[in-house]
Amino acid sequence: MAPNPRARSAVGAHVRHASALGVPIRALFWLLASALVASCGGGHAVSKHGSTPVEVDLTVASPVSVAAGESDPNAAPLGPRQATSKAIPVDDRDAVWGAPDALVTLVEFQDFQCPFCLRVQPTLQRLRKKYSEDELRIVFKHNPLPFHTQALPAASAAQAVYELAGSAVFFRYSDRLFENQRDLTEDKLESWANDVGVGRAAFRSARDRATGKVEADMALAKEIGALGTPNFRVNGLEISGAQPYQVFAETIDRELGEARALAEARVPRIEIYGQRVAANYAQPQRAETTEPTAQPEDTTIWKVPIGSSPTRGPADALVTIVEFGDYQCPFCKRVQPTLEKIETTYAGKVRFVFKHNPLPFHPRAMPAAMLAIEAQKQQGNAGFWDVHRRLWDAAPSLEDADLIAIAKDAGLSQHRVQRATTKLTHQPIVEQDTDLAFDLEARGTPHFFINGYRVSGAQPFEKFAEVIDDRLAAAEALVRQGVARRQVYAEIMKTAQGPPPPQTKKVPAPTRSSPSRGPARAPVVIQMFGDYQCPFCARVEPTIEQLLREYPWQVRLVWRDLPLAFHQDAALAAEAAREAFAQRGNPGYWAMNALLYQHQRYPDGLKRPALESYAAQMGLNLARFNAALDQRVHQAAVDADAALAQAAGISGTPGFVINGYFLPGSQPHRAFKKLVERALDDARKGRKP
Repeated sequence: MAPNPRARSAVGAHVRHASALGVPIRALFWLLASALVASCGGGHAVSKHGSTPVEVDLTVASPVSVAAGESDPNAAPLGPRQATSKAIPVDDRDAVWGAPDALVTLVEFQDFQCPFCLRVQPTLQRLRKKYSEDELRIVFKHNPLPFHTQALPAASAAQAVYELAGSAVFFRYSDRLFENQRDLTEDKLESWANDVGVGRAAFRSARDRATGKVEADMALAKEIGALGTPNFRVNGLEISGAQPYQVFAETIDRELGEARALAEARVPRIEIYGQRVAANYAQPQRAETTEPTAQPEDTTIWKVPIGSSPTRGPADALVTIVEFGDYQCPFCKRVQPTLEKIETTYAGKVRFVFKHNPLPFHPRAMPAAMLAIEAQKQQGNAGFWDVHRRLWDAAPSLEDADLIAIAKDAGLSQHRVQRATTKLTHQPIVEQDTDLAFDLEARGTPHFFINGYRVSGAQPFEKFAEVIDDRLAAAEALVRQGVARRQVYAEIMKTAQGPPPPQTKKVPAPTRSSPSRGPARAPVVIQMFGDYQCPFCARVEPTIEQLLREYPWQVRLVWRDLPLAFHQDAALAAEAAREAFAQRGNPGYWAMNALLYQHQRYPDGLKRPALESYAAQMGLNLARFNAALDQRVHQAAVDADAALAQAAGISGTPGFVINGYFLPGSQPHRAFKKLVERALDDARKGRKP
């Protein structure tokens, strides 16, 4: 590290050195105190139902519980005072590389599941080698994007690691996340934290508080217009995307010159960042009103059957609130006091119904749901709501031992509970609820229907009260018309909107020229329109593999090429896969398919040299392979598939046509299974979509 031209206090130097080593600052303060006494696109699946906290598999909305730039008042300080600014603040809950008063500050907004964030990591490492810590400070802020289902849990995990172990350990942990961004499961997040020295128990307890910091970063990103990832601010100047190293270096060098001029003018170094941001940063232009571009609120009254779901409240209550929830979702837990206030405020007027929607990236949500359902089986509605409350009190601690302890305190049969939570014996009940959630487009949690009126996310009490008052007035009008109070909800549901039918697309049947997997005479054919440079196509691959394992004789998968215009390497990759098909048939095609997806996230992973290396790895005839790419032998076949997509109105990837039913995007397993089952039923009954 280059020497600091100014003298620094001994305490400040020790603090920064300890932060660089990953020593928790609060621990260092205790040591120093003792010593003194003796002497750190895209437009994919955007929710149309508001922007309140809601956990999703396809969409996430995220307002804040801690204001942008503020620290959690319950958290101890984690590091030395950081140079900050009002527009783009830096505080002690940000992981930092470099000195607190470095001349130039690069604030990075990143998403651990974003392939472009992975691509820029070598550039950031190179910047750390070029500049000293007194010249450059790199500040990490979280911006998990809505359509990256594992990004938000990964962000809260990384933030928990920082708050427990400091900046150096955070950056080691974040490197691990980027390297394994396709496998960010909860058990891996915890295991990797343990690998870098963070105890499992402390890690779990820190996650919930860490989520508040992630939300604050997301709110700041939205406020300053950093809507995509990666996004950078160099002393307030924007660099958008995974730009080349030279772009960063030139911007930093210019700012170093400006900052040194301020330092020579005797501006305190701790104030330079604030002054440069004030000079460089321009507040994003906002229209005088957002109404013309805002998505309209969903005013539909939806048909939401209660079925055998647990209920709480009078059977003749005029307002029924159906909640789709997930016991591992922090936003679901956060809304519980609001629901309790509703129950008190509208005593006798409101009935609550709970339906399960455990999200796929919450591994403990399903066992917790099993416990709640088992409680209902053993002790009826009262037993369910007792365990329901205990689960929220315990969350996020929902391991097997936690569930057994809850069951014991609730007086449930331990044997039956253990069987339910480990064997998932009540999974059909959960699947029925999740199917309904999917049909109603209630893909996030928490999600509510108030007499059929949608309310999405952990909204404040006032929002709930506004809808309840409106629905209550409508219900009272029905009573005045002669409808019995007990029949009000049923009466409303008579004219409510049912789930829309699945979309359909007309695509010609595949021929032998189309690569495929599965039996040639399978009753269900899934035609996948894909792009080898599309990260969402890669992400859906495990779901497709699971589907093929579940339906080995009923499902055939057919590949259709749809290289998107803005993916410059996708078309040639598609032709490379076609040549593998020409040389080795279906086995060769799918082997190349796997290699292309495995390497799409690496820089130049789909360039011509890489394609040649994959062909060599597979043992293809390289002369023939190169000739095919040089002469664009397979371009016509690729273009023909793309033309089919255009004719069918399929413009994005991935897109799936399942016996005529259309499923866009990287959807969860249940979405595919539902359409496969529907297609199988059609085939049995001789019915067309």
